[in-house]
Amino acid sequence: MMKVAKDLLYNPFKAALKKKELQVGLWLSTATPYMAEIAATAAYDWLLIDGEHAPNTMQTLYGQLQAVEPYKAHPVIRIPEGSRVLVKQALDIGAQTLLVPMINSAAEAKEMVLAMKYPPEGVRGVGASVARASRWGRVPDYMKKAEENLCLLVQVETKAALENLDEIASVEGVDGVFIGPADLSASLGYVDDAGHPDMQAIIEKSIKRIRELGKAAGTLAVDPAAAKKCIEWGATFVAVGVDTMLYTQAIDERLALFKQAAPMEKKNSY
Repeated sequence: MMKVAKDLLYNPFKAALKKKELQVGLWLSTATPYMAEIAATAAYDWLLIDGEHAPNTMQTLYGQLQAVEPYKAHPVIRIPEGSRVLVKQALDIGAQTLLVPMINSAAEAKEMVLAMKYPPEGVRGVGASVARASRWGRVPDYMKKAEENLCLLVQVETKAALENLDEIASVEGVDGVFIGPADLSASLGYVDDAGHPDMQAIIEKSIKRIRELGKAAGTLAVDPAAAKKCIEWGATFVAVGVDTMLYTQAIDERLALFKQAAPMEKKNSY
């Protein structure tokens, strides 16, 4: 039987986080393999394939993992919620690094750690032999070796999560804590204003505290100046743009070279 090279299990993103090396990422929200592959040909360290707010299914996530695989950029999948089933499915289609939204307590973080591990240490369903993760059984000893290269990132993005930050970041098996600026700012009363000075102070304090607790800190900052500040504060995995936003900006800027842009017309809907 043909065997796949063992280095298929290696997770360069996780290795870089352990070394505290900056990983610059891009958010993918277009939900298409074509756009994912275009992004993968750039020199980003990681690409976040968004299953929470983008119109993705497990099938479309699968296609984007395939599109990104030949390139250097490491794919990170954000599942819609912290569910054992979704973790199992995302890992089985070949994701090595997961970002889990709305983790509000250490108990919820521990549940995700269990979901990432096979029994007896965890609760991940055993189906590797029929899954892409093991290349349908062609990766030698997948079940014995996969977990050391799986990477779990959890999102802190509510007032409750912020209050429990120390406990969440201290959970063994959590590799990184991601500050979700939009939801966190809304939860704290700064709706659509993550750039407010008070919010920036909270984000700075949180990033530094995560690092003090020995975990990698991450966030999304589409404003370059804000992204640079987060890096200065110690964030080691930072998404610095979103593909849909960059596309919108680029097509508007091109149109503006030739005509004054008119407001987008909206039809009445009921």
